[in-house]
Amino acid sequence: MRTALVDYDAGNLHSAVKAFQRMAVEVGGGEVLVTSSPEDVARADRIVLPGDGAFPACRQALSDHIGLFEAIAERVTQGAPFLGICVGMQMMATVGREYRDVAGFDWIGGQVTRIEPGETGLKVPHMGWNDLVIDQPHPVLEGLQTGDHAYFVHSYAMQVADKAHLLAHVDYAGPVTAIIGRDNMVGTQFHPEKSQATGLRLIGNFLRWKP
Repeated sequence: MRTALVDYDAGNLHSAVKAFQRMAVEVGGGEVLVTSSPEDVARADRIVLPGDGAFPACRQALSDHIGLFEAIAERVTQGAPFLGICVGMQMMATVGREYRDVAGFDWIGGQVTRIEPGETGLKVPHMGWNDLVIDQPHPVLEGLQTGDHAYFVHSYAMQVADKAHLLAHVDYAGPVTAIIGRDNMVGTQFHPEKSQATGLRLIGNFLRWKP
């Protein structure tokens, strides 16, 4: 069993690698491979796509690695479990509207728009710990419950077109999408590798998940 943690020059992977390797040992999840190789991704049993920074920059960085997105998409189509993290999750949407409109993967319908705190006085970016509200059960959420804490750093959030794809949200001057999912795909707006017990449990669940 091999999990490909995709490195496409769009973020610091150090903490993510350590968290996934730790949980792979704990749950018998096999090898965790950090790679930018389409060939490695094509042979992977699971795929994790992180992303830090702006949506357009991450989308361009992924496109600049020739054949990488195509390999990811093919394995996901074949049924390999996929986890998008932060902007890696946002790119699963139909379109991102950060700075300009940029097409996403359109795997889960919706758009990524700026968080608007209105007159609440809350700051953007949404940064720090927030309490999850579980909207519907899912295997990657086993053992998690409403009120568990997760760590967020983002100014834009996904608005899902179909609420059936919203697994969890948080409150930040209104509901903000925290976890999405459909078929063999899930995504977290927060960073599970920085979310202590909550994030480690989700990672372990993902490494055991058989859609």
